[in-house]
Amino acid sequence: MNRKTQKVNLSRRTLLKFGAGAVGTGVLTAGVGSNFISPEQATAQAKDMTPEQALQSLMEGNQRFWTRKRRNSDQTYARLVEVAKGQTPFASILGCADSRVPAEIVFDQGLGDLFVCRVAGNVATPEEIGSLEFGSLVLGSKIIMVMGHKRCGAVDATIKGAQVPGQIASLLDAIKPSVEKSKKLPGDQLENACKANVLAQVEKLKTSPVLSQLIEASKLKLVGAYYDLDSGKVTLVS
Repeated sequence: MNRKTQKVNLSRRTLLKFGAGAVGTGVLTAGVGSNFISPEQATAQAKDMTPEQALQSLMEGNQRFWTRKRRNSDQTYARLVEVAKGQTPFASILGCADSRVPAEIVFDQGLGDLFVCRVAGNVATPEEIGSLEFGSLVLGSKIIMVMGHKRCGAVDATIKGAQVPGQIASLLDAIKPSVEKSKKLPGDQLENACKANVLAQVEKLKTSPVLSQLIEASKLKLVGAYYDLDSGKVTLVS
């Protein structure tokens, strides 16, 4: 049995162990065989990082961003060529689709560092959950951060009971429970609802058997965060 075959079989065993049949074992293992994962190209830092170190790296990167000390060290053509052969992102971000919140810039990270899912209102849809399961279980991401942001339009529209066309309503429906839960909290209603929505999506992700088992095994950390559009600063939400 050659090395490539061993990798594919190992990935299959891992997926079955964590009960990831719902994610699509055949699809994921096929991805492994076609260079979604390339241990040869992964840096030792990304592979050996703990969930706590992954969180620290994100927050330090954000500090560089909001203090105007960005490095941009891994956004070069050389890095592009390196990660084209495989990816080992150390962190996953479930963020809003808002054009003002690009994760790689906000956290001062480079190509191949972050596995990013973006959707209006940063809601954990089945597709987003499946993607994050893939990023954690197969690609080895050590942390998932659900990041909401100041003056989120999707949350604001939900508060105002906006009548919207098409599938936009499905996003607002997902946010409504958080709006209701935060109504009686002191302070700014929109900010409270945005943060409540972050925490609700964190709890929803915890219901994933794939993610919960990785968390229990201390291989994954799941946190909520809030991005200030005016300062560029990210703070943890709990």
